[in-house]
Parts: sequence; structure tokens; C-alpha cells
Amino acid sequence: MQEEGKDVAEGRIWAFIGYWWILFLVPLLGNKENKFALFHGKQGLVLFGFAVVVWLLSYIPLLGWFIIGPVGGIIWLVLAIIGMVKALQGKYWKMPVLGDIAANLKI
Repeated sequence: MQEEGKDVAEGRIWAFIGYWWILFLVPLLGNKENKFALFHGKQGLVLFGFAVVVWLLSYIPLLGWFIIGPVGGIIWLVLAIIGMVKALQGKYWKMPVLGDIAANLKI
């Protein structure tokens, strides 16, 4: 079911950009008044934090190289793609686990 409303119509592209790694700042700083863009921007922020943690942990010899890095990278990529698609569809989609963290952010 597609969400209707002015926020969704005007915020789709902003929300879409929010999942492109550091570009989560675009909807958070550039379109704060749009609830749809802000929702996806917060998720992009948490997803960025997840990517940084995975990147740091991937330096652990063997475990990081062969498990944490590749698996974390795939999880990050899948969540980012799903988030971008849902944003373009105009849907509020909450990421598993990370979505709860994003919902608690006060921005």
C-alpha cells in the first residue's frame, strides 16, 4: 500500500538519496520539515553507522576478513537497496533491528 500525501510526494527523491552512504546528510540537513525524507534519512544515518562498524571490524584478522566484512557488506548493500526502492515507492519501511534505533533518534 502506497502512502499518500504531500510529504511523500515531495520527499521521495530526498529519502532515496538518504541511503547513499554519507549522503544521509542531504535529507537530514536539507529537508528537515519533510517527515518522509527525515524518516528515511535517519535510517540512512543508522545504516551508515552500521557500515562504519562493519568496516572497522573487518580489520580483525581472519574473522573480520572472511566473515564480518563480507557478510556485513552484503547486509548493508541489501538494506540500502531495499530502502532506496521503498523510498521511491513512497513507503515507510522500517529496517530490521536498525530501524528501531533510527526511530529512537531525536533529530
